[in-house]
Amino acid sequence: MTASHSAPRDIAWAANSDAPGFLLGLYERMVMIREFEDGVKFLFLEGIMPGTIHQCQGQEATAVGVCTALRTDDFITSTFRGHGHALAKGLSVQELLDELFGASTGCCKGKGGSMHVGNMAQGMVPGIAIVGGGIPVAAGLALAFKMQRTDRVAVSFFGDGAVAEGAFHEGVNMAAIWNLPVIFVCENNLYGASTHVSRVMRDTHVARRVGGSYGIRAEQIDGNDVLAVYEAAKTAVAQCRAGNGPVFLELLTYRLTGHSRRDPCHYQPKEEREEWTAQDPILRFGAALVKRGLIDDAGLEAVKSRVRRDFEAAVQVAQRQPLPTTNDLTTDVFA
Repeated sequence: MTASHSAPRDIAWAANSDAPGFLLGLYERMVMIREFEDGVKFLFLEGIMPGTIHQCQGQEATAVGVCTALRTDDFITSTFRGHGHALAKGLSVQELLDELFGASTGCCKGKGGSMHVGNMAQGMVPGIAIVGGGIPVAAGLALAFKMQRTDRVAVSFFGDGAVAEGAFHEGVNMAAIWNLPVIFVCENNLYGASTHVSRVMRDTHVARRVGGSYGIRAEQIDGNDVLAVYEAAKTAVAQCRAGNGPVFLELLTYRLTGHSRRDPCHYQPKEEREEWTAQDPILRFGAALVKRGLIDDAGLEAVKSRVRRDFEAAVQVAQRQPLPTTNDLTTDVFA
């Protein structure tokens, strides 16, 4: 399952195509995620930031497209590759950087780190590093929303590798039989760590497999087209709010960075990587905005420069923030 050609495909202009502020906002949030990830990568490589990272360069449209369709009181569950989901759901660059530096001012008070970011006030359960672990949690959230008779929606982000986990099948099946308001979002970047999907699945069309197995609406979408993702997510959210969930969305995308910070990606064939690089969601959407006259090349560069300055300023603040103390070992725990 690779890109069919290297030429960038057209953006799927739809309902909000005539709202410049909305469209430029999508672009800026994707740029924010890319600049954050690129900046953090260098901080780790230079030994300035502790721990480890799993990044999402190339997958910005999936997070932004889906989370833009949600309200603050809707909840998402994420994975160990969660920086983009966090920024798309409304967490600030500052609280995220503070967390990565281990500061007590971080979104999880310095106790979560890169693989466990989140903020309940923004509708993001701190990331679950177990592959597929967030899927039954999202189903449980959706069950709670239904029992409370609210119209809130839960979303679970996970990769293609997670669909082989028992937790995936248990969570989806439970959501299906109880018609829960949950959207299962599979970010299919073709690789479970370093293993290509074709080596672990006979039918690599995940949405077709899931829809047929569990009797729920399942759709495969160009995950590098932020508007296509947004429209699909908006429809899925409306369906769940109306009591007709769950929905499964398979977003075809590609990771332009390693599985983790020490991964050189030698397993990605050169031709495949070139094809997907041509479908970079930020470059595609930026070019589409220019073509429609909503911004020019200088304007796109100005957005990147402003976002980069804001990131660099946040780094300076994060490095001065206080670290947790030994007394913090007993805070925010059950016993």
